[in-house]
Amino acid sequence: MVAVTQSPAELFINSVRFLSIDAVEKAKSGHPGLPMGAAPMAYVVWDQFMRFNPKNPKWFNRDRFILSAGHGSMLQYALLYLTGYDSVSIEDIKQFRQWGSMTPGHPENFETPGVEVTTGPLGQGIANGVGFALAEAHLAATFNKPDATLVDHYTYVILGDGCNMEGISGEACSLAGHWGLGKLIALYDDNHISIDGSTDVAFTEDVSKRFEAYGWHVLHVKEGNTDLAAIAKAIEEAKAVADKPTLIKVTTTIGYGSPKKAGTAGVHGAALGADEVEATRKNLGWDYEPFVVPQEVLDYTQTFIDRGAAYETEWNQVLAQYKTKYPAEAAEFERLLSGKLPEGWADVLPSFTPEDKGIPTRKHSEACLNKLAPVLPELLGGSADLTHSNLTELKLSGDFQKGAYQNRNIHFGVREHAMGAICNGMALHGSGLIPYGATFLIFTDYMRAAIRLSALSQAGVVWVMTHDSIGQGEDGPTHQPIETLASLRAIPNLTVIRPADGNECSGAYEVAISFAKEHKPTLLAFTRQNVPNLAGSSAAAVHKGAYTLVDCEGTPDLILIGTGSEVSLCVEAAAKLTGKKVRVVSMPSWELFEAQDKAYQESVLPKAVTKRLAVEAGCSFGWHKFVGPEGDTVTIDRFGASAPGGVCLEKFGFSVDNVLAKAQALLG
Repeated sequence: MVAVTQSPAELFINSVRFLSIDAVEKAKSGHPGLPMGAAPMAYVVWDQFMRFNPKNPKWFNRDRFILSAGHGSMLQYALLYLTGYDSVSIEDIKQFRQWGSMTPGHPENFETPGVEVTTGPLGQGIANGVGFALAEAHLAATFNKPDATLVDHYTYVILGDGCNMEGISGEACSLAGHWGLGKLIALYDDNHISIDGSTDVAFTEDVSKRFEAYGWHVLHVKEGNTDLAAIAKAIEEAKAVADKPTLIKVTTTIGYGSPKKAGTAGVHGAALGADEVEATRKNLGWDYEPFVVPQEVLDYTQTFIDRGAAYETEWNQVLAQYKTKYPAEAAEFERLLSGKLPEGWADVLPSFTPEDKGIPTRKHSEACLNKLAPVLPELLGGSADLTHSNLTELKLSGDFQKGAYQNRNIHFGVREHAMGAICNGMALHGSGLIPYGATFLIFTDYMRAAIRLSALSQAGVVWVMTHDSIGQGEDGPTHQPIETLASLRAIPNLTVIRPADGNECSGAYEVAISFAKEHKPTLLAFTRQNVPNLAGSSAAAVHKGAYTLVDCEGTPDLILIGTGSEVSLCVEAAAKLTGKKVRVVSMPSWELFEAQDKAYQESVLPKAVTKRLAVEAGCSFGWHKFVGPEGDTVTIDRFGASAPGGVCLEKFGFSVDNVLAKAQALLG
């Protein structure tokens, strides 16, 4: 092969391409086409525009990069390696998609420093990017001063046709345009190919016009394969527009450089094959063995390292001056970045006695949020157009809107899925914010992918879900969750809490806020209907997941286990089981209980007591592990009905009389 003289930019771009080609070829699995086509735009962003420090991937004021088209993950791994990140070595690239490698099949933020968010499910990354830009705007409005700019960074996203087909991208980008998030710059890899072939089989809309309608600034680079100057010019224009996010449509050729497969679906999700790899090397004049990078490119890596150190040093000087001029604000800013909670923050949460009036747990949730808001300025969020049903408004703040980014009440509109991904982005932004997102429990079905990703990617979000059962009432079965709690409990690393009264609601928020700072999401399920405040209920006991609420002398004959609004039914039924030794266990969280040691679990649910009855206004699925083969449940395994909530509960057996009858049947 005859080597072709290439410019430094071409050498870097082709290094990205061939590292991607070689890694996919060695793994015999992956997506080489996107990195081959998107390498020029990625190079321009990383070399000419992004401010980051490879030796400190978590430096706060870095520009953020999100590869929303996460299937092209080798693009990001090659960039991390070539710009000096310690997290990705050439050996890691050789281990692409292998067990325990730092280069998994899709970018994972919890695996690879330098990867900001977990992407792969298409559209999630650009929606996370909206959350990043929201976080930057909020923090800038909160902390920046006329003479001190402490928060000032951009979010760059590369997304593809698949991201633009997914509905979540439309939901999130509509909000970004409404909010005028000018620090969000998205580069659309317009290559016209998806897995099924040419996108014209299913996707023929004018994406640019759609984004213009969203309120975005839209540009088009017609020759994205080679015109680096045009890409740079477009990004400069994007940065000059401060009051709108920008979409730069960059028309590229998927698999650029491959003689036979470029521009086809054949290069989207499969290795090129040995012959085509060799042909591509010849076509692009790449006279290097697999995984070999030209020395000129490796030498240039130091440039990124030196720049990054200078960027961080310069910002540290700004921070030092800020601390002198604004010590109180600086202390709060540094506390946020540290991930620490203020001393005594949980002391503001309310407590209750049985004499206090019974109200819906969603009202207790509202009280908790508004008690926490003054002591936790990092707490912000809102509802998917159900603010006054979910009761999630922070009374001390106005609405987050264009020109009012310092405010903490976020209106997501009827966009549950986007809300979920935006909250994940805020949590993963790395600034200590605690976002919350709310809707009816049943509508977690609209945002399940984002909730799952919050658990997978360790995003400390508080999910506030109300109207948690058939007690929702007249809206009927479409609005009444049945299998929902069971399906959410099945998500690993997600803690689901269904509190029974005011004290347990306070405990639930104490867990959720603490977990958020530990990068763990929590889902809280609250009632629409009134519930009494129970004697013996405990905020502290919520941390254990389950506890003995009512006990008896000696070993129980029967254990009644309840969650949420059904705990009070268990208490009343136990009182009527005269002559029997009955224990009532409140179990607000399966996950928290199962995290306790065996001794504690045995103290609450002793193995010797086999007569157990679980009572929950949801499906029976999963309860077998707590009630055992000799136990039973009062649950519901069919869809609900339209009627007043109390009538629904009565008709479906959630009454003291039915719990009593089931208990007596168990006792014989």
